[in-house]
Amino acid sequence: MSFFKKIFSKEKKDTLDKGLEKTKTSFLSKLSKAVAGKSKVDDDVLDDLEEVLVSSDVGVNTTLKVIERIEERVAKDKYLGTDELNGILREEIAALLSKTNSGEETEFTIPAGNKPYVLMVVGVNGVGKTTTIGKLAYQFKKQGLNVVLGAADTFRAAAIEQLQVWADRVDVPLVKQAMGSDPASVAFDTLESGVAQNADVIIIDTAGRLHNKVNLMNELTKIKRVMQKVVGEAPHDVLLVLDGSTGQNAFEQAKQFTAATDVTSLAVTKLDGTAKGGVVIGISDQFQIPVKYIGVGEGIEDLQVFNKYEFVDSFFK
Repeated sequence: MSFFKKIFSKEKKDTLDKGLEKTKTSFLSKLSKAVAGKSKVDDDVLDDLEEVLVSSDVGVNTTLKVIERIEERVAKDKYLGTDELNGILREEIAALLSKTNSGEETEFTIPAGNKPYVLMVVGVNGVGKTTTIGKLAYQFKKQGLNVVLGAADTFRAAAIEQLQVWADRVDVPLVKQAMGSDPASVAFDTLESGVAQNADVIIIDTAGRLHNKVNLMNELTKIKRVMQKVVGEAPHDVLLVLDGSTGQNAFEQAKQFTAATDVTSLAVTKLDGTAKGGVVIGISDQFQIPVKYIGVGEGIEDLQVFNKYEFVDSFFK
């Protein structure tokens, strides 16, 4: 694995390998065709590689960065064999991910010194936002943390009901009001309840409407302002959930939400059902926001802490 570190347990790594199977198979198949019959990395190979990366949803700007880095290595080494290309790609992609992701995390933890730790979750409907919240609650509780959920997506009755199902499944308290209630009021009640219950982690769900960005921005700003009346620095993390299977559409969602609020981390879901896993690389690079979690299956254990070393290893394995 050269500088790639064996960090995950075998079980977690097997789940990650399986979850990225479609992405890996598609990518390596395209890469093999790009270098077929070639022994040296030349302009033709680089042109083909550019097409492979773009078609794998890495994104144009990130692809150009990778190509530029490889061109520099070609110029320096004079002769670069195509058999070395796989390893070089691994190193360059890991280097890009290094700018925002430390790569050492393996467990679901929260920073010391913030209690309760308030996590506000944003994202459009259908990306797996509520499921991600439920799986996070499960993982945090498994670490022995006291978790409280808040159903501040009051725009859809189904969102409140779905979160209640997860709260019951994980056996954590849920603070909710009727559909149509003021989301900021729900957030306020949740933080008050969490403080009273000595919660370690409070996770707030929010509505994911993008039809009017100004309204979304105002709503999220209001929720933040009201939460700060209870916990001064809340939220400590604004987690944007993106559906990895939508490829370039996930880029657009990231652009909309980062314009509407201060997103501080990302969760990319549904990577197991798609060949578009390259989107993780592009979004992390383009928005300079760390990817904190990835979803690689439907099981409750299939939300993983993102580790760049293991991800890149599975991507190219």
